[in-house]
Amino acid sequence: MLGKHTDWFGLMENTENKIWDEKVLPFELRISDCRGRIVRLDQTVNDILAQHDYPKQVESLISEMVIITALLGSMVESKWKLSLQVQTDGPVRMIATDYFAPAELNAPASIRAYASYDRTRITDGKPFDQLGKGYFAVLIDEGKGTKPYQALAPLEGASIAEAAEGYFAASEQIATKLIVEHGETYMKDKGTQWRAAGMLLQHLPKSLKSEGRNADSEAAQRDHAQRKDEDWNRVNHLLNTVESLELIGPFVAPAELVWRLFHEEEPAVYEPREVQFGCTCSEERVRQSLSIYGVKDIEKMTTEDGKVTADCQFCNRHFELDPSTVGLEAQ
Repeated sequence: MLGKHTDWFGLMENTENKIWDEKVLPFELRISDCRGRIVRLDQTVNDILAQHDYPKQVESLISEMVIITALLGSMVESKWKLSLQVQTDGPVRMIATDYFAPAELNAPASIRAYASYDRTRITDGKPFDQLGKGYFAVLIDEGKGTKPYQALAPLEGASIAEAAEGYFAASEQIATKLIVEHGETYMKDKGTQWRAAGMLLQHLPKSLKSEGRNADSEAAQRDHAQRKDEDWNRVNHLLNTVESLELIGPFVAPAELVWRLFHEEEPAVYEPREVQFGCTCSEERVRQSLSIYGVKDIEKMTTEDGKVTADCQFCNRHFELDPSTVGLEAQ
């Protein structure tokens, strides 16, 4: 549920000097029966990239993936987890992201990401050229006692965003448009930093039944389908007019941008949702993952220094454990 929407006049007052980053702003377009999200994640993206020394092309791909994850993740229920993956046979073998919805009301969501790649195969080409043939995967975990939802779509198009659109068209039958902008900028107090932002738009048209019309009438069905196409084409045309600087620049507040683009569509915005970098790794989780191994397996994992070590791929945290305290026999 989106909740109560915000009054436009109150929202537009005193937007100067506001901090707009690290938030997802939900909105809907009531004329065209569309819902959307707009997100800016500068600090979050930079925090994620700071965990590893990635090549610039890989940083660009991760930035795009993080924005897509935040846009999609903000639509899952509280306490749920959304995971996205891109797996390919190219220089960048995998990009994985996790979005953890807030466990408590008004708490921020957390997001993490990492990439696996072959540095020797990275070229000077475009970031998307570093991905080969592969797939785009979506997994939603609703928690204990539930079976995770998983779906795959071919990694097709000219960007990860286009592959995500393909997933929604094939797996969800929901018309979806994603625009992602990201790039490096120089700031006097912080040096070179990444800026990243994006918008998502989905068409969720009302059924003939909900409109109180005869769903069995062929004429009504044709008229309904035509209006759906007209609505979707119209809002897509409006969305395509957005400029990169409007999304990632500091001058236009997200709510103001929604109004600029869609003021004729009766837009309504809702409470923004905060997002931050966060990792769930811990010594307890490492011990749990090792609990399935016997003594011989633990011996093979033990280093010359007499430790069992583990590294978190997301946040690069390093763990060292006493081998006598892990594994099946330690339980």
